[in-house]
Amino acid sequence: MATFSQAIQDYLKVIYKIGRRGRAVTTTALAQRMDVSAASATNMLKRLARLGLVRHTPYRAAVLTAEGERAALEIIRHHRLLELFLHEHLGLGLDQVHEEAEELEHVLSEPVESRIAAMLGNPTADPHGDPIPSHAGAVRETAHPRLGDLAPGAGGRVVRVSDEHPGRLRRLATLGLVPGARVRVLRRGAAGTLAAVAGGPPRRVSAQLARAVFVAPRA
Repeated sequence: MATFSQAIQDYLKVIYKIGRRGRAVTTTALAQRMDVSAASATNMLKRLARLGLVRHTPYRAAVLTAEGERAALEIIRHHRLLELFLHEHLGLGLDQVHEEAEELEHVLSEPVESRIAAMLGNPTADPHGDPIPSHAGAVRETAHPRLGDLAPGAGGRVVRVSDEHPGRLRRLATLGLVPGARVRVLRRGAAGTLAAVAGGPPRRVSAQLARAVFVAPRA
């Protein structure tokens, strides 16, 4: 990773995440996620193509090459290991670790990464429930239904929460909807979902929040 700038690493990470969700990685989608102009995104895609990290032609979606995907997964591994370390060993909240890891991921050396991974027990998921790529670049993506898609009476264990909005993470923590919690849907309505979290009273969860919670249903 030392051969790539922070900007390149950030773009590779975002391209991987957009493509992982089945969306076409267009210049428009990339510019929106990076909060830059379409021209800036286009220029970076051309640069990444010259470096052999993406395949891109004008007016078509960008695709990571094998080298580009390896680089993206390496920086994602750094980020998610750091999130778990910050949460478990420094006590930072789920809404705090993302921004801190964004700064540290670019300067984490491979020896320190290996020591952090070993200290954490070579984990497979970060504190939000996202999978941590292995040192070899393997990542296991598992699809789970969102809380807002479960029928009344259904439930299970929270396995992932979206880390894109700190404010939502704080609200989810207040409701007890964090990875590992047991939850059951009591009722669904136009305004949101009434859900019961293990160990607590029924809570109303907005439709927006319910879409940020992924649940492994009970067998």
